[in-house]
Amino acid sequence: MSEILIEVKDLVKQYNKHKVLKGVSFSVHDGMICGLVGPNGAGKTTIMKALGGIILPTSGSMSIYGETSEKGLAHSRSRMSFMIEIPYAKQSMTAYENLEKLRLQKGLPDKNRINEVLEIAGLSDVGKKLVKNFSLGMKQRLGIAGAMLSKPEIMVLDEPVNGLDPEGIVEVRELLLKLNREQQVTILISSHLLSELSLICTDYMFIRHGEIVKKLSADELRRQCHECYRINSDNNSMIPAILENKLGITDFDVEKDGTVNVYERLDEQRLISKTLYENGIIPTELHIKDADLEKYYMDLVGDEDVQRDKGAELSDKA
Repeated sequence: MSEILIEVKDLVKQYNKHKVLKGVSFSVHDGMICGLVGPNGAGKTTIMKALGGIILPTSGSMSIYGETSEKGLAHSRSRMSFMIEIPYAKQSMTAYENLEKLRLQKGLPDKNRINEVLEIAGLSDVGKKLVKNFSLGMKQRLGIAGAMLSKPEIMVLDEPVNGLDPEGIVEVRELLLKLNREQQVTILISSHLLSELSLICTDYMFIRHGEIVKKLSADELRRQCHECYRINSDNNSMIPAILENKLGITDFDVEKDGTVNVYERLDEQRLISKTLYENGIIPTELHIKDADLEKYYMDLVGDEDVQRDKGAELSDKA
């Protein structure tokens, strides 16, 4: 098991009588790209602000690199970077000038680091182009470059693909995968777009109305809502042995009612059904179950919340 870098227990944040967070608990392990998924207003940004020390929780505890005291947490945060809400950049300056200003503000001695993070973020060729002439995707990558200046081991990113066009989303996605795989950066990223996070995350936490309603790995998410070959028969108990011994299929699971879901060789339905029949199994149900991330998301966080998010997105684009 990889090292636990962040551990949050029973975190509560209350403003007057309104509880924004209601006893949130989770952990982030070394090497994860952990997606915090939920509709707008669910509490995602509040969690990230608490981790960054921007707000103080009403109750509960946090541990970062094993530190729990205020002094210890402050020291641990020096190994992290945060991009919460819209990244700030002076529009009348270049990418390099913005990063130089940020480097001086943070008291970072290595000026060469600016060119390094521009290269990592794919912005090394923008030259003297002013930020006001950047696409939104470029501005987001500049924000991530700024977060990379201090060589963080953990990055906390709040909705980094929100409002981006498809090209910008792909650019940010590829950058985050590069940081995780090549720079060994652990990432906690929030979004209300499960379909986008599903392309990069190793683990997920679903949040609704200030409560974590589900935690699962990428493999578990795929198994719960990914495309599979669904099999029922007059003798389901024999199916696993036939799949393994006759077809060499090992990527399957068995539901409580005995239904068998096969996740590999989905283009060989005829061979699978033929092999079952030849071994005395009469199938009563054989069909492909399509992946449905959106339905899974709506079942967890609520259809009303998801539709409200969609309405807000359409309003933003109008």
